[in-house]
Amino acid sequence: MRIFILALMFLTTLSVNAKEISGEMPDFTLQSNQGSNVRLNELRGEVIMLNFWATWCGPCRQEMPEMEKLYSKYKKAGFTVLAVNVEDSSNNKTKNEIEKFINDNQLSYPILFDNQKQVVTTLEDQFLRKNMAMPTTVFIDRNGNTRFLHEGYKAGDEATHKKYIKKLIRE
Repeated sequence: MRIFILALMFLTTLSVNAKEISGEMPDFTLQSNQGSNVRLNELRGEVIMLNFWATWCGPCRQEMPEMEKLYSKYKKAGFTVLAVNVEDSSNNKTKNEIEKFINDNQLSYPILFDNQKQVVTTLEDQFLRKNMAMPTTVFIDRNGNTRFLHEGYKAGDEATHKKYIKKLIRE
């Protein structure tokens, strides 16, 4: 029974749910791994891929290098990635694990820290479900409106991400 429950939890994390959404993205400010705070509203005019992840999440660890490729390809066109880590990074062990993962994967986009899950909680009230799948990605247009929600990750999902990014850049 225990193996069945673990398998079900694993498959739930891998299942993908992509859909169109709408509404203004609430502003937030979070500390970044690059030493400064990032305020979402200061990025108006950019197409944003807002990704929620954790180091313990296998699909997150697979997806993040793919996000780096998308970021490198489209950043000159006004695209940015904000990867929000939802772990308690005030713990030195967790913080070191996050930093090692960033360095090992040569991630150049900002990693934000939502230690208290303030952003996740705010978004759950709007369009995320409680106990959201990991990773969860929200695509935000240049005007600060949410447009697409993608839950989970499996190899090849970056093609869907690319489609969303290109659509939003063209607008």
